[in-house]
Amino acid sequence: MVSVLIITKNEENDLPGCLQSVSWCDDIHVFDSFSDDATVQIAQGAGAFVNQRKFDNYASQRNAALETNNYKYEWLLILDADERVPESLINYIFEAVQHASVAVCGYRILRRDFLWNKRLKHAQISPYYIRLIRLGKARYIREINEVLVVDGVVEYLPGHFDHYPFSKGISHWVAKHNSYSTMEAKRWMEENSGNEKFSIREAIFSKDFSHRRYHQKGLFYKIPGRPVIKWIYMVVWRRAFLDGKAGFTYAVLQSIYEYFIVVKTRELINKRKNI
Repeated sequence: MVSVLIITKNEENDLPGCLQSVSWCDDIHVFDSFSDDATVQIAQGAGAFVNQRKFDNYASQRNAALETNNYKYEWLLILDADERVPESLINYIFEAVQHASVAVCGYRILRRDFLWNKRLKHAQISPYYIRLIRLGKARYIREINEVLVVDGVVEYLPGHFDHYPFSKGISHWVAKHNSYSTMEAKRWMEENSGNEKFSIREAIFSKDFSHRRYHQKGLFYKIPGRPVIKWIYMVVWRRAFLDGKAGFTYAVLQSIYEYFIVVKTRELINKRKNI
């Protein structure tokens, strides 16, 4: 009834748990960016279909996974290796695809983020993600922090899946977001040197969550003092302090990530002026 796609790059530590959580599926596909660890062997050992492609950017990599894999079913559940599907979500998934109208082509599912085995209930900024789609009706845009655009109605699915972004440690998270910040700075330069327009109206009132977040991000990047604003937003407005030490830590890390984007953007602007 449902195929599963797992995107990987050197995920030998996290992949076994992810595969175990979707062992109910008879059509699991691992789309790998030429890992140099045991990722592929683990996937094949679990009976998953493995396809590999050299990574260029996040959107094109994920679009290639949607387009090139030979899926068995019409509906596809998309996961990262550090995510887990609890048993409580499985029945909701099956029920959704069985009763979905022709107009419905995607479902948003609550993702629960964890740090030190503590759920970031308040600190987590974006809790809902489109992860269950009708094949041929969705595509990714944006090279970094990619957005999944669905050609049809998107509904909310009851239940949740779990995400462990710090499973490889704080150092790995910082290194990954250091890379992300470089890509975000370049993306900001490209969008602001072109005709890309961000709307306050769309950022506030758009009914589509991904579309609303896209405009919110575009507008937020134009505001000075973003790292401090983000920390205040997370700790005070979203009450991250209620998540304890994990909440405070996550807010600080997110503010550092925002600062990386700011200084790297400033560096690119200065380079452009000196050309």
